[in-house]
Amino acid sequence: MPRKICVMTLADEYKQQLAWRSWKMAYDALPSLQGATVLDLGRGVGDQAAEFVARGARVIGVDINDELLDAARSRNLPNAIFQRADLRTPLDIDTIVDGIWCGFTAAYFPDLPIALTRWDRHVRPGGWIALTEIDNLFEHEPVSDRTAELLEAYVQDALTAGRYDFRMGRKLRGFMEQADFSVVNSLTLPDVEFSSYGPADPGVLDAWEKRFECMMLLRDFCGREFERVRREFLHCLACDEHRSKASVQCCIAVR
Repeated sequence: MPRKICVMTLADEYKQQLAWRSWKMAYDALPSLQGATVLDLGRGVGDQAAEFVARGARVIGVDINDELLDAARSRNLPNAIFQRADLRTPLDIDTIVDGIWCGFTAAYFPDLPIALTRWDRHVRPGGWIALTEIDNLFEHEPVSDRTAELLEAYVQDALTAGRYDFRMGRKLRGFMEQADFSVVNSLTLPDVEFSSYGPADPGVLDAWEKRFECMMLLRDFCGREFERVRREFLHCLACDEHRSKASVQCCIAVR
């Protein structure tokens, strides 16, 4: 019998995913947030902004998605503002901040040093930047050689086209150093959704089913094999032998 997929908004999905992350480990590695101003890039529904405010920071959150911005604004967080912006263009922000937080956004910028240079103009001398990104999203076993081959080809196609870098996690340090930042901490964050072993819990399976539904470019790339790839990958996640080679990487640097 097919699994029943709950209909959720994008904002609901972001809220659900919060429980699967290990953000506190990253927050604890940041410089003190008391009295700091943080530029929160690719803000989602404001979960990280809420944590920064609780730790004494003022937050400027930006995102391009109006639904997510509305969800963030609905929190009515003190000392936090949220505005619409396209991170591919210069930001219309007249405030110099103490630090930049960017979670699960860097992979959309395969030529990341260029984006870092653009974002860095908003950071005070001696300020910090913290990037968190997935590495090897599709690296889960066991799957057939053909499925692994198709997914690897799709990963390479996305990188060549400049759409997305599925292996950005491992590149954060090098890209930050290339942009003249000094890396002060690198962390691998445990993650229930992306880097667990054994059968995934039902909520994670639902999230992956939804992810495949939204991956129209992957559907087009795989053509008639897409449904087989999707079913096989989901079966892999659900089986006792499931092993993930994916990871969530966090890199913190100063200018």
